[in-house]
Amino acid sequence: MKERYEKAATFPEYLERVVKNRDLWHDLYARAEVLPADVKALDELAEPRYLLALSEDWCGDAVNALPLAARLADASPLLELRVLGRDDNPDLMDAHLTSGRSRSIPVIIAYDENFRELGWWGPRPRILQLWVIEEGLALPKEDRYREIRRWYARDGGRTTINELLELVGATPAVGAK
Repeated sequence: MKERYEKAATFPEYLERVVKNRDLWHDLYARAEVLPADVKALDELAEPRYLLALSEDWCGDAVNALPLAARLADASPLLELRVLGRDDNPDLMDAHLTSGRSRSIPVIIAYDENFRELGWWGPRPRILQLWVIEEGLALPKEDRYREIRRWYARDGGRTTINELLELVGATPAVGAK
Protein backbone atom coordinates (compact mmCIF):
# COMPACT_ATOMS: atom_id res chain seq x y z
CA MET A 1 0.00 0.00 0.00
CA LYS A 2 2.83 2.40 0.79
CA GLU A 3 4.15 2.25 -2.78
CA ARG A 4 0.70 2.91 -4.22
CA TYR A 5 0.18 5.78 -1.78
CA GLU A 6 3.49 7.39 -2.69
CA LYS A 7 2.59 7.25 -6.41
CA ALA A 8 -0.74 9.00 -5.80
CA ALA A 9 -1.09 12.72 -6.49
CA THR A 10 -0.51 15.25 -3.76
CA PHE A 11 -3.44 17.61 -3.34
CA PRO A 12 -1.69 20.47 -5.22
CA GLU A 13 -0.99 18.04 -8.10
CA TYR A 14 -4.60 16.89 -8.08
CA LEU A 15 -5.82 20.49 -7.98
CA GLU A 16 -3.80 21.29 -11.10
CA ARG A 17 -5.51 18.42 -12.96
CA VAL A 18 -9.03 19.44 -11.97
CA VAL A 19 -11.14 20.27 -15.03
CA LYS A 20 -14.73 20.25 -13.78
CA ASN A 21 -15.64 23.06 -11.38
CA ARG A 22 -12.02 24.26 -11.41
CA ASP A 23 -12.76 27.69 -9.93
CA LEU A 24 -14.87 26.18 -7.16
CA TRP A 25 -12.12 23.71 -6.20
CA HIS A 26 -9.54 26.51 -6.03
CA ASP A 27 -11.87 28.91 -4.19
CA LEU A 28 -12.85 26.36 -1.54
CA TYR A 29 -9.22 25.42 -0.99
CA ALA A 30 -8.28 29.09 -0.63
CA ARG A 31 -11.10 29.64 1.90
CA ALA A 32 -10.70 26.40 3.90
CA GLU A 33 -9.75 27.18 7.49
CA VAL A 34 -8.12 25.07 10.12
CA LEU A 35 -8.39 26.29 13.71
CA PRO A 36 -5.38 26.45 16.04
CA ALA A 37 -7.17 23.79 18.13
CA ASP A 38 -7.21 21.50 15.08
CA VAL A 39 -3.46 21.92 14.65
CA LYS A 40 -2.94 21.27 18.37
CA ALA A 41 -5.01 18.07 18.11
CA LEU A 42 -2.90 16.87 15.17
CA ASP A 43 0.34 17.79 16.95
CA GLU A 44 -0.67 15.49 19.81
CA LEU A 45 -0.72 12.42 17.56
CA ALA A 46 1.97 9.95 18.59
CA GLU A 47 2.69 8.83 15.02
CA PRO A 48 2.14 10.19 11.51
CA ARG A 49 -1.09 9.48 9.69
CA TYR A 50 -1.62 9.15 5.96
CA LEU A 51 -4.87 10.02 4.21
CA LEU A 52 -5.69 8.58 0.81
CA ALA A 53 -8.70 10.09 -0.93
CA LEU A 54 -10.66 8.51 -3.76
CA SER A 55 -12.19 11.31 -5.78
CA GLU A 56 -13.29 12.67 -9.14
CA ASP A 57 -13.38 16.37 -9.95
CA TRP A 58 -17.09 16.38 -10.88
CA CYS A 59 -18.18 15.35 -7.37
CA GLY A 60 -19.83 18.06 -5.26
CA ASP A 61 -19.13 16.29 -1.99
CA ALA A 62 -15.46 15.87 -2.94
CA VAL A 63 -15.06 19.56 -3.73
CA ASN A 64 -16.43 20.34 -0.27
CA ALA A 65 -14.33 17.78 1.63
CA LEU A 66 -10.93 17.44 -0.01
CA PRO A 67 -9.86 21.08 0.34
CA LEU A 68 -10.53 20.74 4.09
CA ALA A 69 -8.53 17.52 4.32
CA ALA A 70 -5.74 19.23 2.40
CA ARG A 71 -5.69 22.20 4.79
CA LEU A 72 -5.45 19.80 7.74
CA ALA A 73 -2.49 18.10 6.07
CA ASP A 74 -0.96 21.50 5.27
CA ALA A 75 -1.20 22.41 8.95
CA SER A 76 0.73 19.47 10.42
CA PRO A 77 3.85 17.51 9.55
CA LEU A 78 2.12 14.47 11.11
CA LEU A 79 -0.58 14.31 8.43
CA GLU A 80 -0.22 13.76 4.70
CA LEU A 81 -2.88 13.58 1.97
CA ARG A 82 -2.74 11.94 -1.43
CA VAL A 83 -5.50 11.56 -4.03
CA LEU A 84 -6.40 8.78 -6.45
CA GLY A 85 -9.17 8.70 -9.01
CA ARG A 86 -12.13 6.55 -8.07
CA ASP A 87 -12.64 5.23 -11.57
CA ASP A 88 -8.98 4.23 -11.98
CA ASN A 89 -8.92 2.33 -8.67
CA PRO A 90 -11.96 0.04 -8.54
CA ASP A 91 -10.32 -2.37 -6.07
CA LEU A 92 -9.90 0.37 -3.45
CA MET A 93 -13.33 1.78 -4.20
CA ASP A 94 -15.04 -1.59 -3.93
CA ALA A 95 -13.40 -2.16 -0.54
CA HIS A 96 -14.96 1.11 0.73
CA LEU A 97 -18.53 1.12 -0.58
CA THR A 98 -21.14 3.33 1.04
CA SER A 99 -23.71 1.09 2.73
CA GLY A 100 -21.86 -1.85 1.21
CA ARG A 101 -23.17 -1.14 -2.28
CA SER A 102 -22.56 2.40 -3.57
CA ARG A 103 -19.37 3.81 -5.11
CA SER A 104 -20.06 7.19 -3.54
CA ILE A 105 -17.16 9.60 -3.21
CA PRO A 106 -15.14 11.04 -1.74
CA VAL A 107 -13.73 8.25 0.35
CA ILE A 108 -10.85 9.23 2.61
CA ILE A 109 -8.91 6.29 4.01
CA ALA A 110 -6.62 6.75 7.02
CA TYR A 111 -3.44 4.73 7.44
CA ASP A 112 -1.01 4.51 10.33
CA GLU A 113 2.76 4.85 10.04
CA ASN A 114 2.98 1.24 8.77
CA PHE A 115 0.22 1.79 6.21
CA ARG A 116 -2.30 -0.33 8.09
CA GLU A 117 -5.79 0.99 7.53
CA LEU A 118 -7.28 2.74 10.56
CA GLY A 119 -10.67 3.42 9.01
CA TRP A 120 -12.33 5.49 6.34
CA TRP A 121 -14.65 8.44 5.94
CA GLY A 122 -17.15 9.37 3.28
CA PRO A 123 -18.91 10.30 1.20
CA ARG A 124 -20.08 13.23 3.35
CA PRO A 125 -20.42 14.18 7.03
CA ARG A 126 -22.56 11.71 9.00
CA ILE A 127 -25.37 14.14 9.80
CA LEU A 128 -25.66 15.21 6.17
CA GLN A 129 -25.53 11.61 4.95
CA LEU A 130 -28.34 10.73 7.37
CA TRP A 131 -30.44 13.62 6.04
CA VAL A 132 -29.81 12.49 2.44
CA ILE A 133 -30.92 8.94 3.24
CA GLU A 134 -33.89 9.84 5.44
CA GLU A 135 -35.27 12.93 3.67
CA GLY A 136 -33.11 14.08 0.79
CA LEU A 137 -33.73 11.15 -1.52
CA ALA A 138 -37.44 12.02 -1.51
CA LEU A 139 -36.64 15.39 -3.12
CA PRO A 140 -36.07 15.94 -6.82
CA LYS A 141 -32.32 15.74 -7.55
CA GLU A 142 -31.95 19.48 -8.20
CA ASP A 143 -33.66 20.38 -4.90
CA ARG A 144 -31.65 17.78 -2.97
CA TYR A 145 -28.34 19.09 -4.31
CA ARG A 146 -29.38 22.68 -3.55
CA GLU A 147 -30.06 21.68 0.09
CA ILE A 148 -26.75 19.83 0.30
CA ARG A 149 -24.90 22.92 -0.96
CA ARG A 150 -26.73 25.06 1.63
CA TRP A 151 -25.75 22.65 4.39
CA TYR A 152 -22.09 22.79 3.41
CA ALA A 153 -22.20 26.61 3.30
CA ARG A 154 -23.83 26.87 6.74
CA ASP A 155 -21.46 24.34 8.28
CA GLY A 156 -18.33 26.02 6.96
CA GLY A 157 -16.41 22.74 6.98
CA ARG A 158 -16.44 22.32 10.76
CA THR A 159 -18.19 18.94 10.80
CA THR A 160 -15.96 17.51 8.08
CA ILE A 161 -12.80 18.66 9.83
CA ASN A 162 -13.93 17.24 13.16
CA GLU A 163 -14.85 13.90 11.60
CA LEU A 164 -11.48 13.72 9.83
CA LEU A 165 -9.70 14.48 13.11
CA GLU A 166 -11.61 11.61 14.72
CA LEU A 167 -10.64 9.37 11.80
CA VAL A 168 -6.92 9.89 12.40
CA GLY A 169 -7.27 9.51 16.17
CA ALA A 170 -7.08 13.18 17.13
CA THR A 171 -9.49 14.94 19.46
CA PRO A 172 -11.75 17.28 17.47
CA ALA A 173 -12.01 20.94 18.34
CA VAL A 174 -15.27 22.28 19.71
CA GLY A 175 -17.90 23.48 17.28
CA ALA A 176 -18.90 20.23 15.59
CA LYS A 177 -22.37 20.46 14.24
